[in-house]
Amino acid sequence: MNRTIKEATVKCYPYDSHQQLDAHVHDFIDAYKYGRRFKTLKGLTPFEYICKIWTIEPERLTLDPTHQMPGLHT
Repeated sequence: MNRTIKEATVKCYPYDSHQQLDAHVHDFIDAYKYGRRFKTLKGLTPFEYICKIWTIEPERLTLDPTHQMPGLHT
């Protein structure tokens, strides 16, 4: 994981300050966790698993998870 973070952030982009590096690392880790597939979720990403559970048991969730997607809202 450390190598992945370093290659995707520190080695690819020049930073003017430590705050820029810190913000980019946090954004990268959030995106990595959001898009990673987990064995415990049977190969699904956390978002895919939540959507699957919502279609099976909609009473467990109060909001439609597709409305809570991060990213561009177009």
